Amino acid sequence: MKKIFLYILAGSLSFTACKKDDEVETYKEPEDITVQNNYDDQAIKKFMDENYLDAQGNIKAFSTTDASDDNEKKLSSLPYETLPSGTIYIMRDGAQPPAIDEKTINPKDILTVMMRATAHLAANTDGNVSFISTLAINNTINGNGLPLVDPMYYYVKQSVLAAATTDAAKQPSYYEIEGFQEAIRKFKAFNNLPNGNPYNLQGVILVPSRAAFARDPHFPYNTSYSLRNCSFVFNFQVYGRADRPVGQ
Repeated sequence: MKKIFLYILAGSLSFTACKKDDEVETYKEPEDITVQNNYDDQAIKKFMDENYLDAQGNIKAFSTTDASDDNEKKLSSLPYETLPSGTIYIMRDGAQPPAIDEKTINPKDILTVMMRATAHLAANTDGNVSFISTLAINNTINGNGLPLVDPMYYYVKQSVLAAATTDAAKQPSYYEIEGFQEAIRKFKAFNNLPNGNPYNLQGVILVPSRAAFARDPHFPYNTSYSLRNCSFVFNFQVYGRADRPVGQ
């Protein structure tokens, strides 16, 4: 199976979400948000059926032409947990920190994370519910290879809130992704691995839009895109955590 995320042209009635401002989608926002929630859940499960984890824990799409992945287990066949918010997390076997070195992740920690984070828009196209677009949020794995330090979707600093100029931007929920916060604390951090350490991704977190920004105002993690109605997929390893200084 091969997963292809489509950017589809649309007319003037289409709603812009989880995409570049200069692109147009066929997506039309359901009036009833419970319909979008249902699309999210169906699309996440389909994504889990169509992808697997490679030897380093990277999410990979099954191929229809390469038999080398025929024996790989799809994400939906791996042990996973669904949290009350609808967020799903997969803890990769053999990739967690040893008990002697593991560190508990706390709500206000400064995290150092090797991360590939993507946003996805779920829609019903001719009776087929799936993700119709994808957007890169962070990718330190294929980028400079250095972990991301202190991502705002885990915790936003008080100085950022104090400097905000709109009522919405003064709220932590404008930046933080609830489902990510909830799920990442189910994992343990490594004991401050060196930045240049080879990665071995710990797992996957899949966040439906209702546990992200849903239809609320939000921080433009990529300024050309809207994340309204978007679900998120995080593929990561927590290299370390640190106590946050008082006042941050």
